[in-house]
Amino acid sequence: MINIGIIGVNGYAGGELLRLLALHPQAEIKVVTSRSQAGQPLSQVFPSFHGTKWGELLISDLSSSALDDCDLVFLAVPHGAAAELAFSFLKKGIKVIDLGADFRIKNVATYEQWYKLEHPHPSLLNEAVYGLPELKRKQIKKARLVGNPGCYPTSILLGIAPLLRAGFLDGQLIIADSKSGVSGAGRSIRNDLHFPEMEGDFRAYGLVSHRHIPEIEQEASLLAGKKIKLSFTPHLVPIIRGIFSTIYLSSSKKSSTIEITKLYQEFYQGESFVTVLPETDLPQIKSVSFTNRCQIGVRYNPRTSQIIILSVIDNLVKGAAGQAIQNMNILFGLEETTGLNFPGIWP
Repeated sequence: MINIGIIGVNGYAGGELLRLLALHPQAEIKVVTSRSQAGQPLSQVFPSFHGTKWGELLISDLSSSALDDCDLVFLAVPHGAAAELAFSFLKKGIKVIDLGADFRIKNVATYEQWYKLEHPHPSLLNEAVYGLPELKRKQIKKARLVGNPGCYPTSILLGIAPLLRAGFLDGQLIIADSKSGVSGAGRSIRNDLHFPEMEGDFRAYGLVSHRHIPEIEQEASLLAGKKIKLSFTPHLVPIIRGIFSTIYLSSSKKSSTIEITKLYQEFYQGESFVTVLPETDLPQIKSVSFTNRCQIGVRYNPRTSQIIILSVIDNLVKGAAGQAIQNMNILFGLEETTGLNFPGIWP
């Protein structure tokens, strides 16, 4: 069994980790922590755990000695705080998967520019592995520190990877228009996310300056072998979970929807969590809700020589907790689908 600690359990990503790890046959949740809710049972924070064996597990603070007995710690805390915690756990020989942003960006100056704070342990950036398993599996196997990708970057990078590797991008610019459920904004109380404010609305935010931009540009540039620029517009939609990314790029060669679909199917052949739909179908959020799966559909527009990619994920699962557990499985030599190979909920 893998002894697990979750730091910052009280947020949506922490709660989803709990839900998924409770179903995992090789994971044992040893300790969960929260600064604001220490001393409370889990069922007080997550009512869905009432009546389960985890419901009465008391939330600890960071002084808990049980953390020293963990094989792996998940960090679900704000950026800045994760780097300090990761450093202390790594010194004790405990592996770390950070669900935040502290270990996603390799260039410390870029991190500090976009996140507006000084990175406390920049030396760890070279060691950290970007945890997108479909693209970094070999590196993850050897890691002790994994920076779990953001939710928007997961949907976009999985959507564009086959085309960038195959040299289809004409120029440097990729345009991505993404919509996210409100859970992507986190559990903190905000006036603009109250039900009366959000219901029936549709809004853009973070234009030009969203913090996922440098993360996507970094990994896209590695895939393409050249500098990539991203024009990214995220939106909030009045649903709880899910991300729908529509991505546009100009093609460097004439093609067809059938040809590009085949390229994607070959690229992701054997991948358990990426489904490339046939050219007759289009992805939808509901088909991946509550799963660790990504669905992708592609179209080629011969009139404009443009390729349109549609990529959908559940932001709390493949976009956060599920992908973190997928990385855990790789780190500990388990079958990658362990604890994650289940269908979605329909309707």
